[in-house]
Amino acid sequence: MEGVLAHPDLELAGCWVHSEAKDGQEVGELIGRDPIGVTATRDVDALLALDADCVVYSPIFADESVVMRILESGMNVVTPLGWFYPPTDERARLDAVCRAAGVTLHGTGIHPGGITERFPLMVSALSGSVTHVRAEEFSDIRTYGAPDVIRDWMLFGKTPDESRKSIMAEALGAGFRQSVHMVAAELGFDLDPALRTTHEMAVATAPIESPIGPIQPGLVAAQRFRWEGLVDGAPVITAAVNWLMGEEHLDPPWRFGPDGEHFEVEITGDPCCLVTFRKLHPESIADGLERNRGIVATAMHCVNAVPYVCEAEPGLRTYLEMPLVAGRAAPSRWLGSAGRS
Repeated sequence: MEGVLAHPDLELAGCWVHSEAKDGQEVGELIGRDPIGVTATRDVDALLALDADCVVYSPIFADESVVMRILESGMNVVTPLGWFYPPTDERARLDAVCRAAGVTLHGTGIHPGGITERFPLMVSALSGSVTHVRAEEFSDIRTYGAPDVIRDWMLFGKTPDESRKSIMAEALGAGFRQSVHMVAAELGFDLDPALRTTHEMAVATAPIESPIGPIQPGLVAAQRFRWEGLVDGAPVITAAVNWLMGEEHLDPPWRFGPDGEHFEVEITGDPCCLVTFRKLHPESIADGLERNRGIVATAMHCVNAVPYVCEAEPGLRTYLEMPLVAGRAAPSRWLGSAGRS
């Protein structure tokens, strides 16, 4: 919401919340600002009745039936929850819905949704004869202030056998597999029919403080997920996440590397190229629990896409059909702001 309020091309028309405590509250007060004249609601019908151009759709997990209702109501949708590059049959179905309503659906975000496909494709333009593309995240999950998700969905603090049953490989994979296929298709790789998914874990060797309480020795305190597009069994496109509860007391002794928390995009080709993204992670655990930069970056990639999505031709639009999306100057630096011309 802060991103929308600070964007010179956007106006906040409504706010959809999911908790009873937030329902009916003034949005400005919810985000620690003066009142802005918008009231938060859990009533989807009330939101669909608004005269809005676009919805930034970002609950924890997507409900396609709700997305379809939004599109059919005549509103564009930008979301970090998927639809980055859906399979052909799904794309055709969504295209038909969007075109009938005259709207656009666009999936974006950070990882997946940017680091995994937008930036690898951009950086690959500096290389020829590409043989491998890798996009990888290295994050301290102690800065993620969502204990229910960490405990009940990611299954940290469980035994390795319990954590192997986590839905995260599939839930995350639904997005990352699309990213892999987008990069492969644009670069011209003829992938093997099935992608390879791996899930590795490290356990605590001593109690580790975390958002879900101390993680005791022998329980899962770090996880790695990897999705690989293969050609003749060899990886050519890799998307990966490394989630660690810090770097101490882990078995195996995983590390973030010399760059600390970061994202990497690597192109193996002629020539090779490695890009490291830093400052998208909090400076400390307390900083992350207060305002996690990665979550802010995810939101801003969505918010900044809204004007472009509203101008796009109806249909599902991926990065491959969208123009370059850019941010906007700070309010005090806007062209035409007070004292400037």
